[in-house]
Amino acid sequence: MWAKSKADGRGGRLGSMSPGGLQYQAFDLGQCRRGDVWRVEISAWANVFMVDSSNLSSFKAGRNFNHYGGGGLMKRSPHDFVVPRAGRWYIVAHSAGLRNSARVSVAPLQRNLQAMAPAAPHLSDLKTIANRAAAYGGDETPSMAPADKRYDVFVSHASEDKDGIVRPLAEALRSEGLEVWYDEFELRIGSSLRRSIDAGLANSRFGVVVLSEAFFGKGWANYELDGLVTREIASGGGQMILPLWHKVTKDEVTAYSPSLADKLALSTGDKTVAEIAEEIAAVVGS
Repeated sequence: MWAKSKADGRGGRLGSMSPGGLQYQAFDLGQCRRGDVWRVEISAWANVFMVDSSNLSSFKAGRNFNHYGGGGLMKRSPHDFVVPRAGRWYIVAHSAGLRNSARVSVAPLQRNLQAMAPAAPHLSDLKTIANRAAAYGGDETPSMAPADKRYDVFVSHASEDKDGIVRPLAEALRSEGLEVWYDEFELRIGSSLRRSIDAGLANSRFGVVVLSEAFFGKGWANYELDGLVTREIASGGGQMILPLWHKVTKDEVTAYSPSLADKLALSTGDKTVAEIAEEIAAVVGS
């Protein structure tokens, strides 16, 4: 059985059994706008999808259905779903192919990111989903723990640059399919800032450092950079730091850090956010 779930005030449990006997939960997100973001957290591996009304009906009837936002077999928590177009949307979690139950929570994260490109639909059927989950899950479905969470990139930045470049970049990186540590994605009221940052630094494969005039004078930004440098040195010289120059010159970067100035960097003056995200994703993927 699925454990009792928490839902946002707009969410709710629609049912627990499909005609084929599949146990599931469906959270009604209500009328959403394009770019709304909903965060899903799970206590164990689960199949989780975002669907519109017609595809929810197809899922419940056991027919093929389209889902959006990169869902599937979730082995990491949390996962953020971006609404691709205005309308009524649902988050569906189900147990096909998995032995253990999962506690699932759904909550709004950020509203109406109009700059986000619409997500492409993914066609699925229950048999394929169940077979894939069974192949990964085995007899026991792993539970989630903080130590299990891994990130592809850690985004280090000054708060002054959030609106201009950092937030759009973090969203674009996530759209490229990357797991992104970005403070607005990860921090909650009452979170320990130092412990959260340390966990993100320790569990990220790469660090995107947004170098700007504001960054040079920020204590926390320099703390993060120091952590990334330590990780890079400990790796034996492997590439970890990916610099992004934002409205700064080579002379300014050199004055701040000659070693950073020597690294091949991207610049917001030369490329769009989408192009930058695509190049970073290519490095991470390689």
